[in-house]
Amino acid sequence: MRPAVQTVVLDVEGMKCGGCVRAVETTLLDQPGVQRADVNLVSRSAWLDLSAGESDVGGVLKALADRGFPAKERALDDPIGAAAGQALPGWWQQWRQLMVALVLLLLSVLGHLSEAGHLSLPLIGSLPFHATLATVALLGPGRPILMGGVAAARAGAPSMDSLVGLGVSSAYVASLVALVWPQVGWPCFFNEPVMLLGFVLLGRFLEERARFRTGQALQQLAQLQPDTARLLLTDGAIREVRVGALRPGETVQLLAGDRVPVDGVVLEGASAVDVSSLTGEPLPLQAEPGTELSSGSLNLEATLVMTVTRVGAETALARIIRLVEQAQARRAPIQGLADRVAGRFCYGVIGLALATFLFWWLFGADHWPEVLQASAPGMPMPHGMDHGHGMHHVGLGSGASTPMGLALQLSIAVLVVACPCALGLATPTVITVATGLAARRGWLFRGGDVIETAAGLEHVVFDKTGTLTLGRPLVTDVYGDDPGQLLQLAASLEQSSRHPLAYALLQEAQGRELALLECENVRTVSGQGLEGHVDGASARVRVGKPDWLVEQGVAIAPAAEDWLAAAEGSVVAVAVGDVLVGLVQIEDQMRPDVAPALQRLRSHGLALSVFSGDRQAAVQRLGQQLGFAAQDLGWQMLPEQKLQRLEQLRQEERVAMVGDGINDAPALAAADLGIAIGTGTQIAQDSAGLVLLGDRLDNLPEALSLARRTLVKVRQNLFWAFGYNLIVLPVAAGALLPSHGVLLSPPLAALLMAMSSITVVLNALALRLP
Repeated sequence: MRPAVQTVVLDVEGMKCGGCVRAVETTLLDQPGVQRADVNLVSRSAWLDLSAGESDVGGVLKALADRGFPAKERALDDPIGAAAGQALPGWWQQWRQLMVALVLLLLSVLGHLSEAGHLSLPLIGSLPFHATLATVALLGPGRPILMGGVAAARAGAPSMDSLVGLGVSSAYVASLVALVWPQVGWPCFFNEPVMLLGFVLLGRFLEERARFRTGQALQQLAQLQPDTARLLLTDGAIREVRVGALRPGETVQLLAGDRVPVDGVVLEGASAVDVSSLTGEPLPLQAEPGTELSSGSLNLEATLVMTVTRVGAETALARIIRLVEQAQARRAPIQGLADRVAGRFCYGVIGLALATFLFWWLFGADHWPEVLQASAPGMPMPHGMDHGHGMHHVGLGSGASTPMGLALQLSIAVLVVACPCALGLATPTVITVATGLAARRGWLFRGGDVIETAAGLEHVVFDKTGTLTLGRPLVTDVYGDDPGQLLQLAASLEQSSRHPLAYALLQEAQGRELALLECENVRTVSGQGLEGHVDGASARVRVGKPDWLVEQGVAIAPAAEDWLAAAEGSVVAVAVGDVLVGLVQIEDQMRPDVAPALQRLRSHGLALSVFSGDRQAAVQRLGQQLGFAAQDLGWQMLPEQKLQRLEQLRQEERVAMVGDGINDAPALAAADLGIAIGTGTQIAQDSAGLVLLGDRLDNLPEALSLARRTLVKVRQNLFWAFGYNLIVLPVAAGALLPSHGVLLSPPLAALLMAMSSITVVLNALALRLP
């Protein structure tokens, strides 16, 4: 017997890049009892599947802290959206650090202008002033970066902080040595640490702001739940209470314009309820006594009284948000290569920086002596600057006069320009935007892997009942001498059954205002029908399949046989004793949006099929109406036959199975992608990878289109992230210096690094555009 699995969510601090994500995942998977770990760089969370009784959450938290990633467990029953407020303290801390860094950057720029003679500020233009600014920058806003970088390096998982910290500290130490010991002939660039930190912190703040926007869809969902509710007391008094204080069984009052605070069932009143925020359904739900309402819905017209059934983390809204949060943590397979590269990226960059330093110090400057006077485009070396005496402070982008100075400048640029951040953000930002956008429309993808599968589908198989049809069959024709008596007998016997055909008979009897008769000794024959004694009937009454009645000795006249052969829907036969009373034709109603939805799917190049357990005539008739070829239809199929056909298709194509998510669970699980439609509040228990809330099939082509657009964005981001590093790293290492005189200064490298991450996030946000 498999051990029970519990889900634990951790909020992890200190993750800055894909290398950090890789380190956190490796650390988690190394802990005993951890079966699966999904880490999200955007939300900075980790979802763990733990073997009950074999794992220690405290040990997992300690292991993460030892690796430089302090974490804490998030309670799954926290109020909806509670995790969102936790980001505010971090925002204010980043804002303060950024403001200090920008003030220091402004003072550094003023110092450069004074140094170049553009301003008359002797004190600000002095070398000790620049040294002081650099020291304050490192001890102030730069201190968290340096400490984080050292912690990550000591833990054996160097991060983006390690690279930036190494570049900043190298520039500072080299400048300090040149200041204290001028004989070495090194250039002083105290301004570099100040500008590096300013650009890095600015980039991170803008990146964080863009990341926050990627999660706004979830925040908007969380805001659908009101803070208070009108509790109806037993004496009729109404008290305003916190939503978190409500308990199942209590009664609440909903005024027109109120949001439904929890899940419940309507006791009194009738009103239209807007459920579009949860299901994407444009038409309001007509609520009346007995109607189930989900938290987050909007009461539009009149006052309702509702009994509470589910609260807190058990409500439909909370389940949707939890499902989307978990989906955002599940990585798409296409991200695997980027994560593997990012995990080793820092080591490669440090090696490249060391090789760059050694090359230009020992060989490059001697072989190409002219590069010692090269400068960045448009930034010539200040005229008359003497590197050996007096002022020996090199400005932004200025060339170096010694091999050691050139080697230092280029190696620092390599360290700073490298950007594993973009690699780490390339996929999760897009997945976060896509899943949030989909959730607002009532489409619930269960992870990045599901989105990638949906984008590559080639064949879509539909169940018939409840998927292409409404799943609510109606009586469409009656054969018999006395249709009223026939329907009265059938509905009376079926009144205790929950079968869809029984519902159709009862609805028809109610519509004809036929009184139901008392029944006794009712027996259900599985898969065939019902039999029992009905008041007023001369013998035992049977209602069920015509073939079953024939087996019980009921004779069917030739005229009835002809009517039965021409019937297009399901047929129920009714007999009293051995005498056939008549036949009832019951047909399911096709969804009104099926035809245009299937047309859109076909226009996208998808092959379509129908697998159904219904009668051949009904399936073929539906297939003709919807343009299916004969070979694309399957009828009277048992569940195992559906599975067998699906496995045959999967050998050649990537196949999705579309069902109602309740009785189609085996087929949904067997397909490459299971798609459930209209499963309501039971989404957490479905086996489908994609859940389309509501009853609109035209959501399916829209959802698959979003999946394809998402994968395009992921590929664009990965192309940019890899391409950026492949192009900029050689430039930073001085590849174009001998031939074109292009020197990438460390501050410019820091700006490019920040822009790389921001570009990836903004490209993900472009998914929101129509």
